Amino acid sequence: MRRSLIAIGRLLRLSVHVLHGLALVKLRFGALDGPGRQGHIRWWSARTLSILGIELQSEGRVEAGPKLLVANHVSWLDIAVVHAVMPEARFVSKAAIKDWPLLGSLVDGAGTLYLERSSKRDALKVVHQAAEALRAGDTVAFFPEGTTGPGPQLLPFHGNLLQAAIASGVPVQPLMLRWHEPGARFSPAARFIGETTLVQSLWQIVCARGLAVQLQLLPVQATQDAERRALAESLRSRLATALETA
Repeated sequence: MRRSLIAIGRLLRLSVHVLHGLALVKLRFGALDGPGRQGHIRWWSARTLSILGIELQSEGRVEAGPKLLVANHVSWLDIAVVHAVMPEARFVSKAAIKDWPLLGSLVDGAGTLYLERSSKRDALKVVHQAAEALRAGDTVAFFPEGTTGPGPQLLPFHGNLLQAAIASGVPVQPLMLRWHEPGARFSPAARFIGETTLVQSLWQIVCARGLAVQLQLLPVQATQDAERRALAESLRSRLATALETA
């Protein structure tokens, strides 16, 4: 009963927080410059994790300048985790997220680039958009697995978007995410796989005890003269090693 009451309390606070975020995006973001928006994104993301009872453990150095972030993917909250540390990151996400109730507007307000996975033409367009953003000095982030995985093992990498970094001459920075909880190096509560719905996943998270996420930024990797598939395998190997030793 006590855990259920805690979970319900978290959901109520989260509801108010989401509405606050929507108000910021709709009413304030239009008048703010980049750093002003990023300050709100960092605060809102960190507060989201706090409300849900999630401890964020950040390690590693955020490299200055434009870069492509490459991260493994476990939870629909991964974007909030990264934004709590690097609010400047512009994520490339599946187009369907735009249609998520409430959350879609928040993700859109963070400058997200959208990918329609069923369209090769759209995928090429997003590569060009990402390259333009990188040349303009932005940080772009994506999940090369393409979908959420169980945590311990990485799914195959889809490296098409690495071409944006290669074409722009900017480095790639791998970013490892490990969700864990007492008694489990890889949290079952955080997993968003199989037939699990967003509502079911949210309930698992608010009911969890001691849920935490480790974010580890690895050193950047140069892209000059890189071959996309070889670069993808190298990055996957580095992230796999980081997961094994975390």
